Amino acid sequence: MTLRQKSVIGASRRDMFKAAGLVAAGLAAPQIMTRAAFAQDASTPEPPMGQFNRFQLGSFEITTLSDGGRITDDPHTIFGANQPQEDVAALLEENFLPTARMRNSFTPALVKAGSDLVLFDTGNGEAAREAGAGQMLASLRASGYQPEDVTVVVLTHLHGDHINGLMEGGAPTFANARYVTGQQEFDFWTDDARVGTPAEGNHGAVMSRVAPLAEQMTFIGDGDEVVSGVTGLAAFGHTPGHMIYMVESDDQRVVLTADTANHFVLSLQRPDWEVVYDMDKAAAAETRKRVFDMLATDRTAFIGYHMPFPGVGFVEKLDTGYRFVPKSYQFDVDA
Repeated sequence: MTLRQKSVIGASRRDMFKAAGLVAAGLAAPQIMTRAAFAQDASTPEPPMGQFNRFQLGSFEITTLSDGGRITDDPHTIFGANQPQEDVAALLEENFLPTARMRNSFTPALVKAGSDLVLFDTGNGEAAREAGAGQMLASLRASGYQPEDVTVVVLTHLHGDHINGLMEGGAPTFANARYVTGQQEFDFWTDDARVGTPAEGNHGAVMSRVAPLAEQMTFIGDGDEVVSGVTGLAAFGHTPGHMIYMVESDDQRVVLTADTANHFVLSLQRPDWEVVYDMDKAAAAETRKRVFDMLATDRTAFIGYHMPFPGVGFVEKLDTGYRFVPKSYQFDVDA
């Protein structure tokens, strides 16, 4: 069994060799590791052109697409808000990360499974481009595909950074696709009971971007199949109907964990720490431990939506939490 990988930045022929140097530097850095984690420079600007990473999983082609990133001040206000600020800063410093700022990455994924091209989540969309995100379409095109090539769009959950790319210029971005999302997730966000609550803003985004596509949408639950080899699994807590997806081909597997963990250090090394984005914080913590215990025990690769690009890696169980191990050449050589 031979596994192969490509990793490039989309660019014109004139710019390709210049861009290749940036890719080599950016993707080699995660391979320099300590037991704690690898370093990431939160001040690094996002490349202005599409970026993708590709590898083979059995007969499936897996491509992760960079939607860009966002710099945020004061990580403690998002991760570990129920912990002393100095403890959050100490964990970041131990992992060679800045303590006052963080960079949040967004990574949709493509799975070429037979005749289907399945896109998992759609990124931040056109409104985010001036701020450095919303790059999914550029990355999709750089990878050799066009929006009309996508046959299935799977929404792991319905937060804005996953659904805003559904529409482009007021029209559906993926003209030939059908859509899949969790029934429980759709029912929650389309319920008018969200009006007048803190969830009202996201309810409005769902009503404008997701609800118009409902006639082309399949609603699934735990254990349901999207296409052959792709199965949805309940992973509630981050949102009421948040789902992850098991992708299996020729006895190989990878799990798309979506927002089960939102930071490769703070959420994985301290899975019990509260995350402001988790709607049910206790349930989200239990889901984190259940999912990453499974991945660590089975030594299964995963793609995390907010892991550092290319978003693919493994986890090792520690005394407390997990160590993120980014992929290097596992998919390039015979087992």
